[in-house]
Amino acid sequence: EHFEEQMASAIMLFALMPVIISSGGNSGSQASTLIIQAMALGEVTLSDWWRVMRREILSGLLLGLILGALGFIRIMAWQSFAHSYGEYWILVAFVISLSLVGVVLWGSLMGSMLPFVMKRLGADPASSSAPFVSTLVDVTGLLIYFTVATLILKGVLL
Repeated sequence: EHFEEQMASAIMLFALMPVIISSGGNSGSQASTLIIQAMALGEVTLSDWWRVMRREILSGLLLGLILGALGFIRIMAWQSFAHSYGEYWILVAFVISLSLVGVVLWGSLMGSMLPFVMKRLGADPASSSAPFVSTLVDVTGLLIYFTVATLILKGVLL
């Protein structure tokens, strides 16, 4: 609702929301599943949280960069064939690319850290599995997406 007025002038951003949502939710769910399995097997303990976080930052950033590049290529391809994104297509491509990097990184971090938080609070880490992580990352991922869009497209499309 906070971004409704700004986004009304850039409807194509709404059409691209599923890409952002699914990427963040999937990366978070995958990270959560791997950490819960590692905890169950005794491969990581609460004291390993910083090591895990460093690795997830690296892997989330790498995966985000790959998906961001693919998102940019997708926008570029659609624009060259259908001219779907108008004269500011390159800015839209940057919005998608940067949002994917941010959302996938955020999803990886949340997915990997929530099991540690749950365990520290005395709860079962499996309760922070896919549905919870996915919902949390989807909602916050949209905030990341619309914030990036507002910053890049302000004064141009918004």
